[in-house]
Amino acid sequence: MRAWAEAEVADGSSSLTGAARRKAADALAATLPPLLIAADRVASTVAQGVHGRRRVGVGESFWQFRRYQAGEPIGRIDWRQSGKSEGLFQRETEWAAVQTAWLWRDASPSMDYRSDRSLPTKRDRAEVLLLALASLLNRAGERVALIGGDTPPATGRASLLRLAAALDRGTLDDASKAVPWELRVPRHAAMVLLGDCLAPLDEFGASVAAYAARGVRGHILQVLDPAEATLPFEGRIRFEGIEEVESALIPRVRSVRDAYRERLAEHQDGLAAIARRAGWSFAVHRTDKSAEAALLSLWGVMSGAATGRARW
Repeated sequence: MRAWAEAEVADGSSSLTGAARRKAADALAATLPPLLIAADRVASTVAQGVHGRRRVGVGESFWQFRRYQAGEPIGRIDWRQSGKSEGLFQRETEWAAVQTAWLWRDASPSMDYRSDRSLPTKRDRAEVLLLALASLLNRAGERVALIGGDTPPATGRASLLRLAAALDRGTLDDASKAVPWELRVPRHAAMVLLGDCLAPLDEFGASVAAYAARGVRGHILQVLDPAEATLPFEGRIRFEGIEEVESALIPRVRSVRDAYRERLAEHQDGLAAIARRAGWSFAVHRTDKSAEAALLSLWGVMSGAATGRARW
């Protein structure tokens, strides 16, 4: 697209018709990773209905007026605004410090599961949400980085392309890890973890606690296939192990369904407790539900609009 624009300037006019422009745009889009195209679609939908991550703080851009509180420095009072109405008001500026979000997705074999061909795999959904979140952060002027990647935190469209390429190549240091353990994240960073979170609670909890002890703020999104959430199968079923787990033959799945759901609920309660102790947030997302809804809720939590456990 940049080369096309330079060509127009060179001869002083555009030689491309509307149809040619559309063809050139289609050709350019065809070179983008399909994952990034899907993520952009999700991010664009959500961006229309969200507010930015504006916060009060040190900066030059005006944000809002608010009433002066007793005990606050008198020098903060905006006398012109105060003279227009009753009471005293002070001027607040928008926090101008650029933040960095460190993003991670589980790439262990269990993430490649899907119970129906009409559904995305857990890995596909996690990666689309990761890139869509990166796109929203990018639009807010904040930097993003992949945990386990070899590129520094960055913002801009080029950074999204690098993220998509790294996910597509599968060259991250954590390529087979189900738990984000001992990965390089700066102190007091913001961290987002996306995965099925089916690793033993003690392992997952130890990892989160280690990051929290370094002042890292985090958000955990458990991504599950609907079959994993409800165990809808009937009759005699053999369940094949994916990650060094032996297969199991269940003569009547219905007979173990209630026990399975209870065990899953206990595991999710454990994950919520891990997040709560660390001061993090935890939520559950199913791949048969809207990716846009999951992204919107995650964005709300990161923006401070929601706290605690949520189900998306």
